[in-house]
Amino acid sequence: MQAFDHAHYLELVQGAEVLEADGTGDKVLRLRDGSMLKLFRRKRIVSSAAWYPYAQRFADNCETLIKRGIPCPRIRSVSRIAEIERDAVHYDPLAGFTLRQLLGSAVADDKLRRQLGSFIAGLHEKGIYFRSAHLGNVILTPEGSLGLIDIADMKTYRRALRKSLRLRNFKHMLRYQEDRQWLLDNGNPAFLDGYMSAQTLCDTSELAQAVQ
Repeated sequence: MQAFDHAHYLELVQGAEVLEADGTGDKVLRLRDGSMLKLFRRKRIVSSAAWYPYAQRFADNCETLIKRGIPCPRIRSVSRIAEIERDAVHYDPLAGFTLRQLLGSAVADDKLRRQLGSFIAGLHEKGIYFRSAHLGNVILTPEGSLGLIDIADMKTYRRALRKSLRLRNFKHMLRYQEDRQWLLDNGNPAFLDGYMSAQTLCDTSELAQAVQ
C-alpha cells in the first residue's frame, strides 16, 4: 500500500463522477479515464480492518479471483490518504451489466438463471465464499461470461467449500426480495438446476430447504 498526499488525490479525482456517497463523504468515483476509485474509511477502533484494511482485501481478492479464472476488476494501485483518513483502491472496472440491471430484459431468462447457478457452483468448487453474493454484484460481461464486483467481503479457501458454507451462501443470495423473486420465479427450477449440474456435494432436497 502506497502513501498518497492530499494534493495528488485532489488531482486524481478532479472532474470525477461520484457514483456512491454517504454522510461521511464519497465512496466510489468514476475517474476521467473511466477507471474507478473506491474509498474506505480508516477504522479508529481495534478490529481486523485496522491490520488488514478493506482496500487491501479488495485488491488481494481480485488477484485471487484472477488466478482462479473468475472475471473481476483489474487493480491499478492501493493507497492510503492520511489527510482524509481513507484507504483507496484504484482499478479498471469489469465491463458489462449487473444481473440486477438486466432484470425485466429479454436477457434475464432461464438460460441466465442456469448460467448463474452453474457460476455459483463453480465459485464454491474453487473455494470462493462470497458473502456479498447478490444480483447487484454479479456482472454479465460483453463476452457472455459472469464475473464479480465489490469483492472486499469475500473469503477464499484452498479447497472446495464444505456443504454448510455452500448452503449458507444460498441464503445470502436470497436476502433481497427482488433477487429472490427472479432466482426462484415461483418454483422455477432453472437456477437450482444450473447449480446441481456443476457440483455433486449438495443434493436437491438440501438446496430446496436452504432457499425456503
